[in-house]
Amino acid sequence: MGNSRARGLQTNVLGITDTVVMAVAGSAPAYTLTATTTVLIGAVGLASPAALLYCGIPMLGIALAFCYLNRIDVNAGASYSWVGRTLHPFLGFISGWALAISATIFMVAGSLPAGSMTLSLFDPGLADDTSLATAVGAAWFLVMLLVVLGGARLTVRAQLFLSGIELAILALCAVGALLHSPDARPFDWSWLGFSHFSGVSGFSSGALIAAFYYWGWDVTSNLSEETRNSRRTTGLAGLIGVGVVFLLFEVFTIAVNIVLDPQQIQQSGANVLAVLGEEIWPGWGGKLLIVSVMLSTVATLETTLIQVTRSLFAMGRDRTMPGALGRVHPRWNTPWVAIVVVGAVALLMFVTSVLLGSIGDILAHAVTAIGLQIAVYYGLTGLAVVVAYRRMLLKSLANFLFGGVWPLFGALFMLWVFVESLGRLDGASVAIGVGGLAIGLVPMLWYWKQGGDYYRPVKLDAVRAVETDYVPDVQAVVPDEQLRTHGGVSTDF
Repeated sequence: MGNSRARGLQTNVLGITDTVVMAVAGSAPAYTLTATTTVLIGAVGLASPAALLYCGIPMLGIALAFCYLNRIDVNAGASYSWVGRTLHPFLGFISGWALAISATIFMVAGSLPAGSMTLSLFDPGLADDTSLATAVGAAWFLVMLLVVLGGARLTVRAQLFLSGIELAILALCAVGALLHSPDARPFDWSWLGFSHFSGVSGFSSGALIAAFYYWGWDVTSNLSEETRNSRRTTGLAGLIGVGVVFLLFEVFTIAVNIVLDPQQIQQSGANVLAVLGEEIWPGWGGKLLIVSVMLSTVATLETTLIQVTRSLFAMGRDRTMPGALGRVHPRWNTPWVAIVVVGAVALLMFVTSVLLGSIGDILAHAVTAIGLQIAVYYGLTGLAVVVAYRRMLLKSLANFLFGGVWPLFGALFMLWVFVESLGRLDGASVAIGVGGLAIGLVPMLWYWKQGGDYYRPVKLDAVRAVETDYVPDVQAVVPDEQLRTHGGVSTDF
């Protein structure tokens, strides 16, 4: 399979600040709030803050799983590698495929609001033109494709600029929401309880959508081979990213409940933050938040492209997908074949999306379908860390709680949400979500018959990784196959 670093992935490009910014940008706070809040409130009403809270707790468990697994297996494929080496190679492939499919679907779901927001800055009447919004969104997508192709350094610089402005605007708006007029609906603690859910099905509905809110912070793990001190940095950045976006999501979802009435929320569609901004600062607040959403959308297109292309790169390197996907550009040190393939598929999907209906309809189906796929690969990763650390869980309270109980709870929660949601989602969402996963069986079985080393893995074991205790610059002198076989350094926090 060869050494990925010798083949061009650039090491030591990102530091802790860079990776934290990438984690926050991966979850796209402004985009997610404007694209998904109406969908979430439509599903659970005033319980939307509760849905985010009760999904945020198990999501932290998944972030802990990524944190622990990063310490013993640095791999651009992340859960694809970890699940394959702990549970089963087939399940590992499905984890990688679930990320690839969900990210590719998101190219459309993310680009449409980018196009719509851009048009609304010039003429609000153009924002609902699906064809025109798709064209403008595709243009933004191509710009980000070129940025990602240009390498990790260029990617980080663009991200610091885009996300910096986005977060500054969101912070300003959060303060404005707190100081809003007394005519607003008063805050009610019941919004954080279970009373507003319509039973178990209502709760699972909200949890599935909430999973989409958080998705994306794990881009740090896909960048681990390009990060300094990655065994510690990538996991820590993911945890910080989940914490930051959790606070932002709760503040703004509560603000929507307080400031906007149900009719305003329903009519806002995929533009709820602009409506919120207009209520807080009439005349210019809406425009300001439109800028924030546009920047957030463009930023998360970039992080999503990184996730899917690094995952496909790892799969190509392992020969579980066409080997060409594992090639890197000799100058830019990026997996250029994977980037070109993802770009071509996404542009084809842009054309198809125009035939599917309004922007709101497309987003609603995409959010639930992606939620199903996220639940699968997050759930499997949560199980993987328990298996990898099974012989170390009783050696310390930290390992038992943070490497065992909490990730296991997160995994079971995600898998329960997946199963519970299947019986009540509409046909289009299930077809996109489950059908997309099922398509992966074709390449999986094909490359399994080719007999690649991925399907004969040495099991990932935390004890072996700790006992090996490599020196810090081991990655410069030891082939990736040995690193993936033997693991790395200390797993203690």
